[in-house]
Amino acid sequence: MATKSARAAAARKVESIYKIVEVVGTSTESWEDAARNAVKAASSTLRDLRIAEVVKQDMTVKNGKIMSFRTRVLLSFKYDA
Repeated sequence: MATKSARAAAARKVESIYKIVEVVGTSTESWEDAARNAVKAASSTLRDLRIAEVVKQDMTVKNGKIMSFRTRVLLSFKYDA
């Protein structure tokens, strides 16, 4: 049986909710720079970013030359309801 202090501690415990958004960063240098650019841009409007997961990488090509690197990133941040 839980003690009174254990029940009080459990009542204070707040579960966190996270929202996930998908962003695509670009760079003429590398996929890593593209991912960094995606996180940097998103952090200017989203608060409390927690996890960045790279889910896809591709490139734009023109006349056989790489024009840009693109990195698709899932970002999670704390959701304030």
